[in-house]
Amino acid sequence: MPSPNQGRVPVRVIFGVATALGFFSAFAAFYFVSTFTEKRAAFGLLLALNLGYWYSWACITPGILWLSRKCPFDRATWKAAFPVHIAGVFVATLLHVMLVVASRMATYSAIGESIDTWLVEAQQMFILNFDWEMMTYWSIVGLAHALRYHYEARARELNAAQLETRLVEAQLHTLQRQMQPHFLFNTLNTVSALMHRDVEAADAMISRLSDLLRMSLQRVGVQEVPLAEELDFLSKYLEIEQTRFRDRLTVVFDVQSDTLDALVPNLLLQPLVENAIKHGIGPRPTPGQIAVRARRSGALLELDVQDNGVGLSAARLTDFNRGVGLSNTRSRLEHLYGSLHRFEFRQPAEGGLLVCIAIPMAELASEVGEDRAVEGVA
Repeated sequence: MPSPNQGRVPVRVIFGVATALGFFSAFAAFYFVSTFTEKRAAFGLLLALNLGYWYSWACITPGILWLSRKCPFDRATWKAAFPVHIAGVFVATLLHVMLVVASRMATYSAIGESIDTWLVEAQQMFILNFDWEMMTYWSIVGLAHALRYHYEARARELNAAQLETRLVEAQLHTLQRQMQPHFLFNTLNTVSALMHRDVEAADAMISRLSDLLRMSLQRVGVQEVPLAEELDFLSKYLEIEQTRFRDRLTVVFDVQSDTLDALVPNLLLQPLVENAIKHGIGPRPTPGQIAVRARRSGALLELDVQDNGVGLSAARLTDFNRGVGLSNTRSRLEHLYGSLHRFEFRQPAEGGLLVCIAIPMAELASEVGEDRAVEGVA
C-alpha cells in the first residue's frame, strides 16, 4: 500500500513547472503581438502577466491535488467524486480569477497604467476563460490520478518482488531442513552397521557427517556461494554416499579452474546429484557413475550432472523439462536469473540422464588460484 506522502508533488516542482509555462506563454504572446498586430510588444510586461497567470494556478494546485487524493475516481467512489470535482471546478476558477486579476492590477499599477475595475476584469475573465480554466483543472486532476496509479503500481511491484524473495528464501530453508534429517537417518544407519565390522570407517563417516552439518549451518540463508564452496559441500556429501554404496558408485569431477570463483545458487548441485543417485544409480543392478562438470561458455557458466543409470521414459523426460522435476531448483533459478538461465533434462545416447544448467557468469572479487583445479575421479 502506498504511503500517505506518495503522489504528492513538491511545491518547488509545482512552481518550477509554472515558471516554465509562464516563459513559454510569454514568448508565444510576444511572437503573436509582434507578428500579427501593430502594437508594441513589451516582453517584460508580457512575462509578468503570464507568470502571474501560471503562479496563480501554482498556488491553487496543492489544494486540487489534495482533493483528488480525498475524492479519487475509483470504481467504487467515482459517483461520489464527480459532483465534488464539479464544485471544485467552479471554486478553483473563482480563486484563480481573483488571483490573476489581483496580479494584473498590481503589474499595471507598477508601470503606471490603469485597467478596468477589479469586478469588471474578473467578470470578463471568468466568462471568457471558463473553458480553459476547466480544462486546466481537469488536467491537474488527471495528473494527480496518474501519479497515484504510478506509485500504487510501483508498490505492487515492490511487494511482489519482496514476496518472491521471501518465497525463494523459504524454499532454500525448506531444502536445507529436508536434507539434514534425510542425511542423518541414512548416515546413522550406515554408521550403526559399520560399528560392528569396521570401527575406523564408522569413525571417518561420523567425521564427514560432522563436517557436512557444520558447512550446512554456516550457509543457512545464503542464496549464492562460490562454485568451489558448492563443490566442497558436494564432495562431503558424496563421501558419505560412497561409503553407503561402496564400489557401486563412482563420481567424476571435470571442473575448469577458471570457474571456481563463479557464484552459484546455494545447494544447487546436491539435489541434482541426490536425484541421480536415487533414481539413476540406486535402481541400477551394476556399478554406476556420476559426472559433475563445470565450464565457462562466453558470459555463461555451464554446469552438468550426468549419470549412467536407468534413465527416464520419454514422457517423464518431457514432464521434467516442463517443470515437474526439481521444481524447487527451477523456481530458484527463475527468481535469481530470469530468462538468462537454462535448466534442461536430456537423455544421452549412451543412456542415463543429463541435467544441464547455464547461468550468468558472476565471480568474486578475488583472483582465481591456479592451483584450484578439481579434476579426476572421486
